[in-house]
Amino acid sequence: MNHEQKAEFRTFRGYQLISQKEGQLTPAMEDYLEMIFRLCSKDGYTRVGRLSDLLHVKPSSASKMMMKLAEMGYLKYDRYEIILLTETGLKAGEYLLERHNTVEQFLLLAGSSDSLEETELIEHSLSEKTVACLKTMLEFFQSDPESRKRFAEFKSRL
Repeated sequence: MNHEQKAEFRTFRGYQLISQKEGQLTPAMEDYLEMIFRLCSKDGYTRVGRLSDLLHVKPSSASKMMMKLAEMGYLKYDRYEIILLTETGLKAGEYLLERHNTVEQFLLLAGSSDSLEETELIEHSLSEKTVACLKTMLEFFQSDPESRKRFAEFKSRL
């Protein structure tokens, strides 16, 4: 039996609904958590206003998301709008930022002309195993300049 015969195909939204039922973070939650991690890594905390500015959302939308993430145990959020990551939030945020950077570096290597937007659109769909594979591939190209050069030459012929 080949892969296609045993696969259960779904729509993109169908896969998202399965993830939500399993208690996983939604793509929007991941975006918030990644940005919170970036900001908290610099200052130790962040505020709703700063977060909403950077993500281009209304402060009220950011506040609602903070409550959800706090309920899930990823952060502490108080009435003065100070956001602090919990240990769980730190670990998740660190992984999300690493995933983002890995995907963006891969897309740059592949020749993407808009790696940031493409990364934001696809990073949520990748499994941890796939991200690890991409990271291994990047490490290979970084450790072997000759392979990088051959790949660049190959791309230029297409």
